[in-house]
Amino acid sequence: MHILDTDTLTHLQKGNEKVKERLLKASDFEFAITIVTKAEILRGRIEFLLKADDSANLDRAQRFFIESERLLEQIPIIKFDKNSLERFEEFSQQSKFRKIGRADLLIASICLSNRAVLVTRNIKHFTQFPNLIVENWID
Repeated sequence: MHILDTDTLTHLQKGNEKVKERLLKASDFEFAITIVTKAEILRGRIEFLLKADDSANLDRAQRFFIESERLLEQIPIIKFDKNSLERFEEFSQQSKFRKIGRADLLIASICLSNRAVLVTRNIKHFTQFPNLIVENWID
């Protein structure tokens, strides 16, 4: 299984040809996103909607929010399980992971728990996790 990180999903939504091409080959593998990525995407769309300063931006924000909801409905969402929660607790106690954001710790924990390949542009953060396989489909 391949799990798309938030940055990869954002590039897909913006029409990135490299990401679209890899997903067209998805018959060779399963792909999904984490509950964390879903939350990050929706949070960004909600903030844009609530901060829209005129009718044009409000209309645009509303359209982006609805498009994001439709996209998220089509992609399997991997949630936390006991193993991923235990891994998160373990990682959050280690000083070498303190500079990594909480969301990235959560995503790495879910990927490792599911023995999934993480597809992200943020290679630097995620290669610090032992046994986590990381791919970049954007660059």
